[in-house]
Amino acid sequence: MPRFSVIVPVYKVQAYLHECLESVLEQSFPDLELIAVDDCSPDACGAIIDEFAARDARVLAVHLPENVGLGRARNAGLERATGDYLIFLDSDDTLTPHALRAIAHRLKGTGEPDVLVYDYARTYWSGEAVRNQVSAQLSEEGPAPFRLDERPGLLRLLMVVWNKAYRREFVERAGLTFPPGYYEDTPWTYPALMSAGTIATLDRVCVHYRQRRHGSILGTSSRRHLDVFEQYDRVFAHVDAHPELDRWRPVLFRRMVDHFGTVFAKRGRLPRAARAEFLRKAREHYRRYRVPGAPADPRTRLRHALVGLGTHRTYRLLSFLSRVRKRAVRPAARLLRAVRGAALQFHYRVQLRLPLRADRAVFSSYWGRGHGCNPGALESAFRSFAPHIRTAWVADLEHHHTVPAATGRLRPGTAAYWTALARSKYLVNNVNFDRRLVKRPGQIMIQTQHGTPLKRMGLDLQDRPAAARGTDFAELLRSADKWDYCLSANRHSTLVWERAFPSSYTTLEYGLPRNDVFQRATSADVDRLRESLGVPAGAIAVLYAPTFRDYRRTQRHVLDLERVLRRLGPRYVLLTRAHHTYGAPLTDTAGGRIVDVSGHPSVESLCLASDVLVTDYSSLMFDYAVLDRPIVVLADDREAYEAARGTYFDLRAFPPGAVARSEDELIDIFASGHWRGSRSTRLRAAFRERFCPYDDGRAAERVVRRVVLGETAALPPFVPLAERRPVPPAAAVLPRVPGSAPPVKAPAPAPLGSVPAQGAGVPLAETL
Repeated sequence: MPRFSVIVPVYKVQAYLHECLESVLEQSFPDLELIAVDDCSPDACGAIIDEFAARDARVLAVHLPENVGLGRARNAGLERATGDYLIFLDSDDTLTPHALRAIAHRLKGTGEPDVLVYDYARTYWSGEAVRNQVSAQLSEEGPAPFRLDERPGLLRLLMVVWNKAYRREFVERAGLTFPPGYYEDTPWTYPALMSAGTIATLDRVCVHYRQRRHGSILGTSSRRHLDVFEQYDRVFAHVDAHPELDRWRPVLFRRMVDHFGTVFAKRGRLPRAARAEFLRKAREHYRRYRVPGAPADPRTRLRHALVGLGTHRTYRLLSFLSRVRKRAVRPAARLLRAVRGAALQFHYRVQLRLPLRADRAVFSSYWGRGHGCNPGALESAFRSFAPHIRTAWVADLEHHHTVPAATGRLRPGTAAYWTALARSKYLVNNVNFDRRLVKRPGQIMIQTQHGTPLKRMGLDLQDRPAAARGTDFAELLRSADKWDYCLSANRHSTLVWERAFPSSYTTLEYGLPRNDVFQRATSADVDRLRESLGVPAGAIAVLYAPTFRDYRRTQRHVLDLERVLRRLGPRYVLLTRAHHTYGAPLTDTAGGRIVDVSGHPSVESLCLASDVLVTDYSSLMFDYAVLDRPIVVLADDREAYEAARGTYFDLRAFPPGAVARSEDELIDIFASGHWRGSRSTRLRAAFRERFCPYDDGRAAERVVRRVVLGETAALPPFVPLAERRPVPPAAAVLPRVPGSAPPVKAPAPAPLGSVPAQGAGVPLAETL
């Protein structure tokens, strides 16, 4: 008996059917049967199903003699199901990778509930994926399993059959079947949730719900949309037959009226001739099932009133008035925004005429994100070494909690923001301020940058349209002309910045301020950070931080993180960090030994908490090398990345450690111990010598003493690499991996055949 019976009704979806069926059969949890029901489809769907059945014994092909509709096709699959749990999947949708494994683990962990509800994401033809907007209802916090009474918010979810797993014994005991007609999910899903003795949730996207441009049932104009009334008759008939469910009548009534309003309001669903009839039927159902004391949500009261009135003319009048209102409000809103913007710019011009405040400094990072990176380290150094300077941080309101209490907080676009830009002497950023900023005589702007460049930057992107993405290079140069100082971590960075952003600024080769913490942190700090992230004592924490891909529409990497962890063994924990421009985790399976740290405010803290870095072309490798901890490069798409973005040198010829060209090679590097073997240590030593000569823990102090205090001759001397003692990784005291070479602490750089000597011709900043 299989664990899962996956039932897929099929009709006129030949373009999507392969992807749907493969998404099931390629699951990492193989204990399943796939029941594909051909609903007498007139296209090639039946032949496709037979092809899958011929090559995989887990596929059962069912061919119906006539077209019976989606609900009855599902019933045909139900009759043949033998699995412990039933999962329904529409034939143009797909399961996400490892979805069944996650579902199986959650079922086992919650005591085999009657129903498990999981999440989905809408996927559009453009490639965009948007997660369910009420996914908060799927929180796994609190007792599990539970009854619907304890979590009634689940009824706010889309009432469909395919975002749940159902225990087959429960379905048979409850006598659940699908009715004919459109909206057949409604009289199945409500009774299932209300009748379930135990329910659990899984906060994970398990289904990609395809939003087709043409051809979907909900997007087809038809009188069959009037079937929705019969479906709710069936829901309330179920409640009539089970008096213990009477308490759900008010909720069902509100949901029914909301559903009617949605069907009627969606353009193209109802033929014009059927709209008046729809409203009359909606009014009848409103009066038939109305429950006293069931008030509508304030946001939907108008819709409820329209359904209750049930007159087409009233609806048309109110719709007309609503359209008139929107057409009047939108221009008014645009006018108000324009007036506000003009007022702020007038305010800014007035402030530009007032004296500079020599004791003020404004800081920002990554276009309004929180306190951090090089500007964050410099802001702290300003308060330590130049306490007479009052500092302020520009960030969106959601990031204000990251700003230290002693630092002022500014919101972009406010009057206070423009006042600070106009009158503060020091302006510090790792990107650029608003392009409308006017650089005043006497103002000092410090461009901190945000890492050592491996990928091409600035003017070097002029022949890289995929990476440049319409960059205004003239505006880029105007911004660089406002810089007084540009920070650099090494000679390579200096050469790149001065060519990619040519202007008259002064380059300060002092190291990067954000890396100072690596020399100041203690082992106690590392232990505290690991505990806060949930890294178990004695575990080897791998920080996986890939960079942005200019040539990809989606940034989800193909690395199978669960497989990697299984192969490495239970000692490893994976900290996954997506690039800040991605806006989503790298995996949907975060939890246990996979910890999503994409939202962590400090990448430096993550570096300290980890024992090894796995990255691709991210500049984080240069910062991590300051810690003198192992680095593994995964360069599985080097050719595509080089073609789209380009790099300043061949990372394979001068790597910071072992290089993997595939997932299997990455696993082998860890399994064999090469990730921290003697060869990787020597490669890292040469890499550090070239790229980390100034990161000795006092970079921020040097900048403040030079720029603010005017000291030039008495700046702190650089500590030689051999004398630096960055805090060791927590795994440094663990037993050595069998078969690996013993780690070597701070070795002197030795010439290797594949590591060019210091004077060799490695094009670290090659010319155009």
